[in-house]
Amino acid sequence: MMPAAEFLSWSLWIAFSAVAIAQVLAMMRLVVGPNTGDRILALDTMVVNVIGMIVLLGMYQGTKLYFEVSLIIAMLGFVSTVAYARFVLRGDIIE
Repeated sequence: MMPAAEFLSWSLWIAFSAVAIAQVLAMMRLVVGPNTGDRILALDTMVVNVIGMIVLLGMYQGTKLYFEVSLIIAMLGFVSTVAYARFVLRGDIIE
């Protein structure tokens, strides 16, 4: 039977790998995306993947600082996605 610390370490490395692969795939969609909507969705997915990586890094290092950073990035990512989508649809951000 595997000790709990070793199991957590293996689980974190598997999660790091899965999120890194998801980030690469989202980056490919950003470059290859057939239209602007796909590119906006790819950028939003990349923000979510970055948040996941930061949370995993915080779990790996055992500190709570990264969780606060991930909340700030989540807020900035949401606002930037909405602003970019409004710019693409309407041509301006502020009416």
